[in-house]
Amino acid sequence: MPEVQIYTKTPCSYCTRARKLLQRKGIEYTEIPVDHDPAQQQQMFERSRRHTVPQIFIGDRHVGGYSDLAELDSCGELDPLLGR
Repeated sequence: MPEVQIYTKTPCSYCTRARKLLQRKGIEYTEIPVDHDPAQQQQMFERSRRHTVPQIFIGDRHVGGYSDLAELDSCGELDPLLGR
């Protein structure tokens, strides 16, 4: 299974929703908080070209934010992307 990374801030309702969706599916992920770490924030921007959170990566693929993740799941595309 590819590594899942999620860049987050607190508070962030979309970050919470993304974490809950991943947890509900039993997907392990690495959370990278960016609210107090300018270097991580810069890394997130360089990888995603976006300033908003969450930003979600599966392996090297940038999935996008929570809405993008939820769309992949509802279309049945998330599990294959995860190698399930």
